Amino acid sequence: MRPQHGERQTLTLPLERYAVIGDCQTAGLVGSDGSIDWLCLPRFDSAACFAALLGTAEHGRWCLRPTEPVHSTDRRYRDDTLILETEFATESGVVRLVDFMSLRSDVADVIRIVEGVRGKVPFRLDLTLRSDYGAVVPWVRRTEQGLIAIAGPDLFRVRSPVPLVNENFTSHAEFTVAAGQRLVFDLTWTPSHLPIPTELDAERSLADTERFWTRWAGRCTYEGPWRAAVIRSVLTLKALTYAPTGAIVAAPTTSLPEKLAGVRNWDYRYTWLRDATFTLLALMRAGYAAEARAWREWLLRAAAGKPSQVRIMYGLAGERRLPEFELTHLPGYERSRPVRAGNDAHVQFQLDVFGEVMDTLHQGYRNGLEPGEFGWRIERALVDFLESNWQRADCGIWEVRGPARHFTHSKVMAWVAFDRAIKAVEGFGLDGPSDRWKTLRQEVHADVCRRGFNADLNTFVQSYGTTRLDASLLMMPLVGFLPPEDPRIRGTVAAIERHLTRDAFVARYQTTPEVDGLPPGEAAFLLCSFWLADNLALAGRHEDARRLFERVLDVRSDVGLLAECYDLDAGRMLGNYPQAFSHVGLINTALNLGRPRGPADERRTS
Repeated sequence: MRPQHGERQTLTLPLERYAVIGDCQTAGLVGSDGSIDWLCLPRFDSAACFAALLGTAEHGRWCLRPTEPVHSTDRRYRDDTLILETEFATESGVVRLVDFMSLRSDVADVIRIVEGVRGKVPFRLDLTLRSDYGAVVPWVRRTEQGLIAIAGPDLFRVRSPVPLVNENFTSHAEFTVAAGQRLVFDLTWTPSHLPIPTELDAERSLADTERFWTRWAGRCTYEGPWRAAVIRSVLTLKALTYAPTGAIVAAPTTSLPEKLAGVRNWDYRYTWLRDATFTLLALMRAGYAAEARAWREWLLRAAAGKPSQVRIMYGLAGERRLPEFELTHLPGYERSRPVRAGNDAHVQFQLDVFGEVMDTLHQGYRNGLEPGEFGWRIERALVDFLESNWQRADCGIWEVRGPARHFTHSKVMAWVAFDRAIKAVEGFGLDGPSDRWKTLRQEVHADVCRRGFNADLNTFVQSYGTTRLDASLLMMPLVGFLPPEDPRIRGTVAAIERHLTRDAFVARYQTTPEVDGLPPGEAAFLLCSFWLADNLALAGRHEDARRLFERVLDVRSDVGLLAECYDLDAGRMLGNYPQAFSHVGLINTALNLGRPRGPADERRTS
C-alpha cells in the first residue's frame, strides 16, 4: 500500500535486497522494489543525496515501480558488469528496469531505463531530492526536459521523458510502458558553481559502461570452481575503488547496524590500513596488478609522515581528520541509532596497522612491485618507531572503545613488522640493522607466547591476562607467527570453533561492556568465517574448509553481495553493505582452496 500524503514511510528492506551500482567514484544502493535509497555525492564519504536507507522517503529516494500488484520480481547483473536489471511481472505484463552509473570522471550520473518486455504496464515515478543526508530541501526549477535542483554546493539535473508533477517538495509521474518501449530517466550531479554538464547519450553510455565492466572482469585470472563468486567480488572491489587516488573504501554506507536497534553503527566510508595486505594479495592473485599498484601507492602517500602520527584509517584522498558526529534527524536503519558520520576510531592507537603496512609493502616486493627509496624510508621509520612502542597497550583490531589493552593480535602484528623488515634486508638487499631487528623479533615472539597463551585452556587469548577468545587469533598462522600444525595453534582454532562459531559463522569475540565499552550483541563477522576456512585448509582439513566456505557463499544476496555481518537467527545480513573486506576474504579463500600456494600459504611463508 502506498503511503498517504505526508505520511512518514520507514523503509525496512533487508540489506540482501539491495544491489550496488557505481562509477569508481561513488556508489548507490538499488532496492528490489525499484528504489534507490542511498547515494553518496560526490564521493563515497560525502553527504548523501538519497538517505532513505537510514531515514524515511522524505529524506531522499527515487523509486520507479509498477502501480499494480507485482506477482514476481527477478533481478540480476547483466553478465559480468555493474549494470543491474530488475524485471517486474504484473497482471498486465512484464517491465525491465535497467540501472547503472556512467563513467564520466567530473560528474555523477545515475541512469534508469524502463523497458517494456510484454504487455502494457502502468508505472509510477516518485523522486525526493535532498542533500546533506536528507536534511536540506533544494531549490527546484522546471526545464523542458525535467528539472534542475540546487542546494548549497550541490546541483542536480533530472531528465525525464514524461512530465513531472511537483508536490510537497517531491516529484511524481504516472505513465504506461508498452512492449518494445524504452523510457530513459537520468540524474546528474555536479558542483553548483560549475556550468551544467553536457547532456548524456544514455544508450551510448550504456554500451560504453557494459564494455568497460566486461573488459575489466575479463582480466580475472581465477579459473576455479567459484569463478562467478570471485568475479562478482572483484567487480565489487572495483566499484568501491575511488579511481582518482586508488583508495578502496571499506563500504559505501554508514551506520548500518551490526545488531538491529543496537548502537554499533559505524561509518565505513573510509579506507583502513589493516585491510591492505589481504586486499593487495587478492588483487594481485586475481590478475589486477595495476589496481594493486594504485592501492599500494595510496598506502604509501597516506602513511607518509611522522610514524607517531600514522592513522589507522584515512579519507579517500588520504585525509587524516575524520571527526564523528551524529545525524540526529535520521531515525536509522530499522530504528538503529545513533546514525553517525565520521569515525572517531581514526585517533586511536592501534599497534597492528604497523605490521599490516610492512607486510603489504613486503608482499608487493615479492609480487613484482619494486621497493623504491620512498617506500623503504617509510618502512624504516615505522620500524624505528615500533622499537620503543611495541610494548604499549592499544585499542586493537576491533577498535574497542573500552580501555586500551595488550591485545595478542596487536603484538603478533608488531612481530610481523620486524619480520618483514628483516626479510627486506636479506631478500631484497635493502639497508637496515637486521641483527638488531632479529633480537626484537624474538623478544616479541617470546612475549606473545608467554603472556598471550593460556596453558590451562590450551589457547591463545584476546589480551594478556584474560581468558577471552578472539577471532583475530586466527591470523597467527596466516601471517607466519606459528605454523598451523603447532599444538598451540591447533588448540586456538579448536577453541574458536567451539565457542565463537555457529554453523560456519564466526563471531569476532564475546561482546561485553567490559571489553569494548558498548552494550553487548552483534551478528557474526563474515571475514572471520573466511579466516577460519583458511586455517582449516592450512591444517589439511580441506573438506571442512570447503564446506564452511560454501555455507558462507549460500548467504550472499541474489546478486552475489556480502555485508559485514550475518545474523543466523534472523537469517539476514547486517552491518555496512557491501563490505569490501568480506569480498576480499571470499577471493582469498577461494584462491586458498583452489591452489597449492594460495594467499594464506604465500603470506605465512614469505
